[in-house]
Amino acid sequence: MSSPMSDSYFFSRTDLDRNRTEGLVNDALKGADDGELFLEYAQSEAFVFDDNRLKTASFNVDQGFGLRAVCGESTGYAHASELTQAALKRASDAVQAVKTGKDGEVADGPAGTNARLYPDENPLGGMDFAAKTKLLEEINDYARSKDSRVRQVSASLAGEWSAIEIMRPGGEVIRDFRPLVRLNVSVTAGEGDRQESGSYGAGGREGYAAFVTPDAWKGQVDEALRMALVNLEAEPAPAGEMDVVLGSGWTGILLHEAVGHGLEGDFNRKQTSAFAGRMGERVAAPGVTVVDDGTIEGRRGSLTVDDEGTPTSRTVLIEDGILKGYLQDRLNARLMGVDATGNGRRESFAHQPMPRMTNTFMLGGDHHPDEILASVKDGIYAVNFSGGQVDITSGKFVFNCTEAYRVQNGKVGAPLKNVALIGDGPTVMTKVSMIGNDFALDPGIGVCGKAGQGVPVGVGQPTIKIAGLTVGGAAA
Repeated sequence: MSSPMSDSYFFSRTDLDRNRTEGLVNDALKGADDGELFLEYAQSEAFVFDDNRLKTASFNVDQGFGLRAVCGESTGYAHASELTQAALKRASDAVQAVKTGKDGEVADGPAGTNARLYPDENPLGGMDFAAKTKLLEEINDYARSKDSRVRQVSASLAGEWSAIEIMRPGGEVIRDFRPLVRLNVSVTAGEGDRQESGSYGAGGREGYAAFVTPDAWKGQVDEALRMALVNLEAEPAPAGEMDVVLGSGWTGILLHEAVGHGLEGDFNRKQTSAFAGRMGERVAAPGVTVVDDGTIEGRRGSLTVDDEGTPTSRTVLIEDGILKGYLQDRLNARLMGVDATGNGRRESFAHQPMPRMTNTFMLGGDHHPDEILASVKDGIYAVNFSGGQVDITSGKFVFNCTEAYRVQNGKVGAPLKNVALIGDGPTVMTKVSMIGNDFALDPGIGVCGKAGQGVPVGVGQPTIKIAGLTVGGAAA
């Protein structure tokens, strides 16, 4: 399917006139420190197959704008799903209130880039409705045929494609195109009165093709079923402080939540992060290097430019245990006297940008995963998480494991249920005692929430050993 957006889409197919729009943006931002007009067109679709039938199928098109004027720490923001000159005029009048009694000079725009991670063609048109429905039905039938203990199967396929334009004073326009797809499979298995679930998802910023081949989706089903059967045999988890080994890949979500958020510029400017004021200090064990990289093509958190028009970048946050940087949008970077890092992100035109992660991960080390596990006398091997909670100010977190095992005398033993990992990010980073050589990124399923906004992100890490972490277990 060809793109519904040419170079002049927002001005040739809506009521917006380019010259008049530029004039309104100039008026709205005259005397402000910064700001922009954010234009967005997005289409999305989702299919859910559950209980042996197609349960839902949806298709949506959204478009609109957000106009922002920034003065000091204050922001005036107005948005509308009506792409008309009248709506933009009302927004321009509204945001100018933030400039009352102030006279600033609009900051220079983002540096340009020749990078282009994704083409302007919409990649979601390669499969028709019947093909998508047939795919989900085949996934359902395959999962149920694999094991007589399978009681429930749920499969979902989702895709979206968006085109954005960011206009700054003077008429400069920055454009980006963003595909995103995801295939999820969940399997519930049972024996007698007990039943457990396992799930596996995969996705990225491309079309459906890579995820809907039989090899790809059968691999997802096999992994979801494996996890369900493992959990069916799981024993109650122990409780107390013990060594914990985190597997590679998706377990980087703990790093994302417990450390990544604390390295976002707004929390550090406001001195509400456990990492505030610690630039150049040791905040993690030697060997720990943490990076945020929004430039990796096809990854869920990757963009050509962020939602302020700044090119994304590879930002080293912690290097060999030393705090080296924060993630910055334009507002916080300006107020902190540093450069924006391309991490100003928003959920949609209806939301203001703020510092957010893209793909955040810990780099690999020298130890083989088997060597790491062999070093554990009595501990836990955590392979998968369902999510958790974190307090940004203290860094304290609680994470729930969906797949974990007891490790005794270097041997991986019985699977465990109801495992919770409890600690705080800054302390945990200092307790990383071994770093694996098996670095991996997650399969493309991350969604990050902050201040009511959700954005796609990526995480990753190698297998690591944490010397002493509180494990909460329950017999229920």
